[in-house]
Amino acid sequence: MKEKITVRAEPRTAVGTSSVRRLRRTGQIPAVVYSEGKPGEPVQVNAHDFSQLLRHHRGEHMLVTLKVGESERQVLLKDVQHHPVDGRVIHVDFYEVSMTRKVRVEVPVRLVGTPIGVSQQGGILDHLIRAVVVECLPSDIPEELVVDVSNLSVGHHLTVGDIPVDVTRVRIVTARDVVVAAVSMPKAEEVVAPTGEAAEGAAAAEPEVITAKAKEGEGGEAAPAQKGGAEKAEKKAEKTGAGAEKKAGAGAEKKASEKKG
Repeated sequence: MKEKITVRAEPRTAVGTSSVRRLRRTGQIPAVVYSEGKPGEPVQVNAHDFSQLLRHHRGEHMLVTLKVGESERQVLLKDVQHHPVDGRVIHVDFYEVSMTRKVRVEVPVRLVGTPIGVSQQGGILDHLIRAVVVECLPSDIPEELVVDVSNLSVGHHLTVGDIPVDVTRVRIVTARDVVVAAVSMPKAEEVVAPTGEAAEGAAAAEPEVITAKAKEGEGGEAAPAQKGGAEKAEKKAEKTGAGAEKKAGAGAEKKASEKKG
């Protein structure tokens, strides 16, 4: 038998942004109870007690008994809003339900076991979807759906259709062919060849390999490696000389202009 979850609430008169902020500072969470054909009823719940409740349950869409004063009603914890920075609960929506009418809610999926594709084949496990939508009576809402992935090999996967449920009580609405978990081999890192300046720098950093050396006193042609080095030296000298010429020309022109002046 399922554990009965009780949430105590009080009627709320504080409405509006500034009033709600003051309410939160007193340790209360603003909430609204919705019922079919009725306007929303503003209430407030204790922030500490409600946070402790969520901490002990995997899903946030659960059936609870809401006590407001002396009255009790069966409600779904329909929507829980969290602060974007610190994660604390800042607002809750409850929805009153009939215990004889089916509802649709989102239920978390939990994977158990270590796949053989991970432990024996070096693969990695991908958990692709974390929850599915189910349809059932409020009293039959599962807190979570458990999937055993122990027999999953590399290249294999499990779909929504593989999730075990009591089909006499719960129907999974999410498409059966949606992949829940898969095991694949990790991708090898691609080595990108350097281009442009990086390639030139890499080439310049490589040591020069001397394949032959001309003997002293021989007038033969230099070895290929030496020849290449000589050509580089010549080009460098030409550039250096051209630069020096430019500087010298510029200096001469400057001196001539000074004399004329």
